[in-house]
Amino acid sequence: MTTVIDVPARAATGLTGCLDLDALPGRDLDQDELRALASTIARDPARWRHHLAFDDDNRVYVSLHRDSHVDIWLLCWTPENDTGFHDHDVSSGAVAVVDGTLVEHNLAVGTETIETFVDGGHVFSFGPDHIHRLTCAVSGSVSVHAYSPPLWRMGQYAVTADGRLHRHSVSYADELRPIET
Repeated sequence: MTTVIDVPARAATGLTGCLDLDALPGRDLDQDELRALASTIARDPARWRHHLAFDDDNRVYVSLHRDSHVDIWLLCWTPENDTGFHDHDVSSGAVAVVDGTLVEHNLAVGTETIETFVDGGHVFSFGPDHIHRLTCAVSGSVSVHAYSPPLWRMGQYAVTADGRLHRHSVSYADELRPIET
């Protein structure tokens, strides 16, 4: 019997849906709306192409939009970039991979992490209870991330040598990277 593991990235779909910034409903968005918004922004490179830059030492990320209900970021990736395990506190989110391939890693107790490759042209969403780590499989990968409510803080996780999990609260403006305990 094959066990199907339910993780958000495995439910990635093509970049579909249409929700633009001028049509936002004036409230926090649900996961379907976040997928549609991230897809719309990802399919409009005129909004973000001028921000593209890649750095092996420091992941490049730019805030594209922020209001009282939604937060949108452009992220540029190389294989050396790694967010480390993190959550988004009270925010739901969506990740639209524009170009390249990202790898979502999910923590799993008693086994290796669960890895899911998400290729360009795909989007997935998750709720505020989701803990994951993102890395890049292809140099020059680009992604658009949408969060609602807007990010204020996140939890950064580290696993100690004896297997204990520790959460550290960080600002939404801090670069996410693996932390040591």
